[in-house]
Amino acid sequence: MTTVEITSGSIRGSESDGVRAWLGVPYAAPPVGANRFRPPQPLEPWSEVRDALEYGPSCPQPSARPAGWTEESSLSEDCLYLNVWSPSADGRGRPVMVWIHGGGYAIGSGSWPLYDGAALARRGDVVVITVNHRLGPFGYLHLAEVAGAEFAASGNNGMLDLVAVLRWVRDNAAAFGGDPGNVTIFGESGGGAKVSCLLAMPDARGLFHRAAIQSGPGLRVSSPGSADRSARALLEQLDIAPDKVSDLWSKSAEEILAATAKMGPAGGMAGGFSPVLDGTVIPAHPVDALADGSAADVPVLIGCNQDEGAGGLPAELDEAGLRERLSGFEDEDVERILSTYRALFPQASELDVLSYATTDSSMRLGSTRLAEAKLRAGGTPVFTYFFTYAMAGRAGHGYEIAFVFDNIREPITRPSVSRQRLADQMSEAWIAFARDGDPAHAELDKWNAYSVPERSTMVFGRDGGSLESDPSAEARELWETLPAPTRPLALFGRR
Repeated sequence: MTTVEITSGSIRGSESDGVRAWLGVPYAAPPVGANRFRPPQPLEPWSEVRDALEYGPSCPQPSARPAGWTEESSLSEDCLYLNVWSPSADGRGRPVMVWIHGGGYAIGSGSWPLYDGAALARRGDVVVITVNHRLGPFGYLHLAEVAGAEFAASGNNGMLDLVAVLRWVRDNAAAFGGDPGNVTIFGESGGGAKVSCLLAMPDARGLFHRAAIQSGPGLRVSSPGSADRSARALLEQLDIAPDKVSDLWSKSAEEILAATAKMGPAGGMAGGFSPVLDGTVIPAHPVDALADGSAADVPVLIGCNQDEGAGGLPAELDEAGLRERLSGFEDEDVERILSTYRALFPQASELDVLSYATTDSSMRLGSTRLAEAKLRAGGTPVFTYFFTYAMAGRAGHGYEIAFVFDNIREPITRPSVSRQRLADQMSEAWIAFARDGDPAHAELDKWNAYSVPERSTMVFGRDGGSLESDPSAEARELWETLPAPTRPLALFGRR
């Protein structure tokens, strides 16, 4: 059956190789006109059967993006759509896995081929959902100070869109053969940071039951003051006085994006428009909320990849260049960094050292801090992983996604025996975690929950997954004790 009845009406999907798909399903009213910069509004129901055969539009976003990142086929502020894959709409109560895409808070969508949920749904007998939501200024423009209390939540509208998704899942998962009482949220990069935020949000509590954070530990969100400055900077670029903020509604999406680009780094992928510590929607930074028990009942899976900063590496690097990249540290700390990595990895090149140090000082340290915040609160367990399978020489940012989705196929990635073997292990682990909160399964080493001082971590490499106790402990200890550099170690994702 591909025609199902949901709370807003009937939708018609498609079927291929034993998996049903419903694409471009709206989950909230279009955030356009008077709804722009407001929390997501209820959807108007329809009376006729609606086709759900094509992806919906993505949120307007900058055309500039990292090399290899998929272009969006359609852009519109009318972008609140999701996609569902299920083996059958038969009421069997399958685990539901809701994927939140990466791209910081500025780019991306749930429509990328990499995120096709058919293989994962087929392998695990699960329901897979991917989503689009508001990004950049459309989702995170904090207008509370310039536009008043009516827009107090505007800096978190992109996150409230995700809460609307989870409410839609609660109300509609059963129609697709899913169990609304067993929902896992998972995401990578910016998607992982959004998962981190959802763990801290009272509005999301009880709407999901497990969470996986891949290469995106969102420890903190923007301060209201910083978010207000970004909002005023955008208004200035649009030539709108703060007391004429209503003029913002007459500007096109293209004009808003062009003005955002003129803001420089403050408006780009590096920040400027992101979730806000507004005291209500997000009352505490995620790392603090986790430590205080906000997700004590939610098992968490968290990890990252060995070469997260590979996209920002130069083509070549000698000893002098490596030391220049580390020059934000005091001389004695530079020596500590170099001696630590050369002892851990005697064959490492200067590029290797820079890549590993960039990962460990940011993504890996952040993942450890989030895991240990969750651990301090007690309750359900936290599991950690580290992905080291090198493709094109590196285990780079986002490389694990195809393995988690069991999408080892062209044009996503070149198939091979070792890649498929690892995809078998990783996708089964994520499915097992979604099923009962424990990623262990028969084809993988026993996966102990994270604890201190053992710090058990599943390392996914070319030979498959193996459990290690506190891998590269010397590097972890190094970055836990080093003071912050006076300038960044490397610009993540940039040369």
